[in-house]
Amino acid sequence: MSVRLPGPGVLAAWLAATVPAPLVVYEWTHRWEEEQPVSTALWWPVLASPVLAAVLAARQPRRPAAAVGVSTLVTTVLLPASLAFFRWVVPLTGEARWGRALLGGAALAVGGALIGYAVGGRLPRRDRPASRRGYLVGGLAVVFGALLAQSAVRLGAEDSTIGHPPHEYGGVGPYVTSASRFTAPAAGAYGIFALGFSPADPDCRVTGDGSTVRAAEPVSVPPGDYGSDAAAYSWVATVRVPTPGSWTLDCRAEDPEASYVVGDVPEIRGAVGEVIHWPVGVIWLLGAVPGLLIVADAARRRRAGPMVAVSGRMTA
Repeated sequence: MSVRLPGPGVLAAWLAATVPAPLVVYEWTHRWEEEQPVSTALWWPVLASPVLAAVLAARQPRRPAAAVGVSTLVTTVLLPASLAFFRWVVPLTGEARWGRALLGGAALAVGGALIGYAVGGRLPRRDRPASRRGYLVGGLAVVFGALLAQSAVRLGAEDSTIGHPPHEYGGVGPYVTSASRFTAPAAGAYGIFALGFSPADPDCRVTGDGSTVRAAEPVSVPPGDYGSDAAAYSWVATVRVPTPGSWTLDCRAEDPEASYVVGDVPEIRGAVGEVIHWPVGVIWLLGAVPGLLIVADAARRRRAGPMVAVSGRMTA
């Protein structure tokens, strides 16, 4: 009996539980202006390690060394990958003891593998025929994976931003007092922020320096939750001015009450600061990859099913 490696369904569950889940659950359970510390996010992959090891060990051949060894090894390979996400991709606030988290997760994985091996021996071992259920599970994973990927990028960018709220140089809209003008203290890039519930996809243009009109570059995944109880901001676009001085901002949106202000470009730590500018379709595709792998695995198993059955009849 050969060693069984984790399939795409197990890998998708691990990825969902250790990457977007810490960010999404914290957003649901805390005030919107609270920044998530990295310590709360690291508990998720550490505590998920024994669960993954137990599931893998229960599916291994009934040899203790192979079952415990393989499940622990696979878990200790996936654990650093999830920890690395919060170290370099979405570096949240606060300090973390990365070595202790890695060792703790590995130790828990050994315990989980032993429990999984013991429980797996009591469970009936049956090879279930491939069914269309794999397509349904994979399709749902594609949809939820794409949505969770976008949410993880947005929430990760918010909690990895240095400094809140943005410094205002002026803006446009009924809730701004600068009469559609802002003063740039220096040449360079400036952020355009949606105020409150203003649409995140305005058509903004900047006029100044004679008759020059410069279009703002939209942010593909606008990070929000900037500001305080007095006002909330979302970074929706970036504009670059060639010279300091006074400029006119014109933002057109579906909401006539929409207001936008110009401020410094947010400083976002980690790779997520670049990912928010990727096309949304690319981010959706990355999130859909686990679900697509589940669908492909289901198709492979269904194609292999008849061949195995025919082979069995010929052998008999």
